[in-house]
Amino acid sequence: MINRRAWNAAAAAMLALGAWGTGLSAHAADETPDALIKRVSSDVLETIKKDPALRSGDASKVNDLVNQKVMPYVNFRRMTSASVGPAWRQATPEQRQKLETEFKALLIRTYSGALSQVGDQTINVKPMRAAAGDTDVLVRTEVLGRGDPVQLDYRLEKAADGWKIYNLNVLGVWLVETYRNQFAQEINARGIDGLISTLASRGKMPATPPGKG
Repeated sequence: MINRRAWNAAAAAMLALGAWGTGLSAHAADETPDALIKRVSSDVLETIKKDPALRSGDASKVNDLVNQKVMPYVNFRRMTSASVGPAWRQATPEQRQKLETEFKALLIRTYSGALSQVGDQTINVKPMRAAAGDTDVLVRTEVLGRGDPVQLDYRLEKAADGWKIYNLNVLGVWLVETYRNQFAQEINARGIDGLISTLASRGKMPATPPGKG
């Protein structure tokens, strides 16, 4: 399981990606993924710290931030399909769309509940080990603040319009693999529609700090 402190770090880092929207520079599509993450993280963490509505977990504001500034830089279809696992291939187009919608709502709820914990964190991006022509890379970072550094790594793929995130590693635990295990149990018990129903009910619950919901 990913503990509360790790989820707080993940929330800060994922929402730091929000800078990849209106402030995107003309050359951003040509930037290396580690340079891009390093450039935007500090500025947006400061924005979160200064925005009481975001820190209070205002679901509407968090949803707007994610939709406008985060989702364009995440391959969410790949993230969702990998989390669902083999059952994704049997899902209908309508079921796939519902899975994406409800999975996103669940993640937003999780991050909304963690934002009140954002404090004096900063992001340290470690040197990237990748060849010039690589199209799938690992960017390793750590979140620095109170206590020990929190490991936070990103998996990105090169798309026609730039780098896209499709997985996230918090303290050695990959987000997609964690959800795949949880979703498999639900699918085995209740099928794809059962998973959609469960995600819908969890995504609509009031946001709570990670570890409590």
